[in-house]
Formats: sequence, structure tokens, C-alpha cells
Amino acid sequence: MTPPERLRALLAEPAFVTMPAVWDGLSAKVAAQAGFRTAFLSGSCVAASRLGGPDLDLISFAEMFDSFQMVRNAAPETLILADGDHGYGNAMNVQRTVRAYGRAGAAAILIEDKITPRELTAAGKPCLPREEARMKIRAAVQAAKESGICVLARTDCRPTQGIDEAVARIEMYVEEGADILFLDSPADDDEIRRAVAAAKGRPSFAVLSPGAPRATPDRRKAEALGFKIGTYPTGMLSPAAAGLKAGIAALQAGEAEAASALPSAELRTLLGYPDYDAAAKPFRLA
Repeated sequence: MTPPERLRALLAEPAFVTMPAVWDGLSAKVAAQAGFRTAFLSGSCVAASRLGGPDLDLISFAEMFDSFQMVRNAAPETLILADGDHGYGNAMNVQRTVRAYGRAGAAAILIEDKITPRELTAAGKPCLPREEARMKIRAAVQAAKESGICVLARTDCRPTQGIDEAVARIEMYVEEGADILFLDSPADDDEIRRAVAAAKGRPSFAVLSPGAPRATPDRRKAEALGFKIGTYPTGMLSPAAAGLKAGIAALQAGEAEAASALPSAELRTLLGYPDYDAAAKPFRLA
């Protein structure tokens, strides 16, 4: 089965799908070794790791695609949802983006309706007019037919245009053939229920990390509200940043490592030194 076929089969199972957010080979390997079958290549996590900066449309397609290849190589069996952002341009750019990820083995790709380039502010997410957004999703669905990659259609218009417009867009994306639907920034449980109903039985996706100005139910409640997939962009990123800060604080204090550091043997095993030795053994000269 192809990655998109495997993802569709997984989504047909009754269980809620927890999708860790990853950004590089190490984060993908940690998630895979913990038993997670899926992962979200998160734009916010990639921006943090590559730029040391915020998720404000500063990452390019090439950088995201390079991160995808790192993730895919480190965890080849993991079903990856790639963050295609706004598709990096117009409908034709969207098609190029979708085809590239499909050919490279992504199981799904997210395409959103934000305006690009964005205004020079971190506040708000102005979105495309409804019909222009429709054309982007139509283009994505058409391009996805080549590889079968699943299309996750996201609307960011709730904060700027209201819940009625956001629900109308979800209904429109269903009409256009999107496989998975995503309402960003719902205000409360009632808005979540409206969005899930608008998806008409197709899987609904949610960001469940705390901290942002949106309704953020826990996993049990998210499932009860009708969500099928939940991702946690800060779930590994925030502890990783805390670990880096702990490590540098230990060096500043004259110590060799932080108390939370992995033992050397565990770190070497995680990074694959024993696996390398086993794979290389047949090629050693006697």
C-alpha cells in the first residue's frame, strides 16, 4: 500500500489519531520509536529549528521540502502529513507543491487560505476571498490525483471573518473533494461542532497544543467533539527547547551536562550507532 492508502486505512479505524509534530530526523525517529504511526511536519516547528524564529511565512518551499526528506529518511514507515502552508503562491504553485510531496512519499498535505505574502505584523491571518480559496483547493485536489496524496484543507478565516464564513469554507472544501478538514482558531465547543458537522463525515483535524487564543480541548474531549486527528506542535518542541536551555545552563555553571541529559549509551543507541555497526559488518575487510 502507498502512504496515502495506509493513511486512509488508518483514518477508517475507530481510534483517534494522535499525530506528533516533527521537524527533523531526530524528532521523527523519536516519535517512530515510541510507536506513533503518523507525524505532522509542522511549519512552526521547522521555522523554530531552521531559523530560530517564529512561524510567520518566512520558511520557503525548498526548506520545508528538505525537512520533509530528513523526516522521511529517518522514519520511512511513518505516515507524514506535510505542511504545504499556502502552497507558496497561486493555484499553479499549489499544484507544484502537492505533486512534489506526493512523488516524495508524503501521505497527506495541508493547504490553507491565508493571503501571501502576509502583512508585516504577527497579529491576525487575513485570508483570500472565498472563490480564490476554492480554486487553490480545487487545484490541490486535481494535482493529488497523480499520487493519491490526501489533501487537508485548512481555513484560517475564523478570527478575521467569523465562524459563519469559516463553516461555509469547510463546506466548500468538502464539495471540492478535500479529504481532511481543518478549522483554525475555533472559539468554543459550539464552533468546533459546527465545523465537524460541515465536514460531512470526513475527518476533522485539530491543533491541540495549549497557549494560543483558541479552544483547546484535551484529547478525550476532542474525540468526543468529533475530531479525528490531533497534533501538538509544541509537544516535543517545547521540551526540546527546555533541554537546550538546561544544557547551556549546565555549561555556564561549569558542569559537563544537565541532570536531564540522556546517558551516553542511551543517546548512542537512539542515534543508531549499534544499527550502523550491524549494517556495516558484512562490508568490513577481513
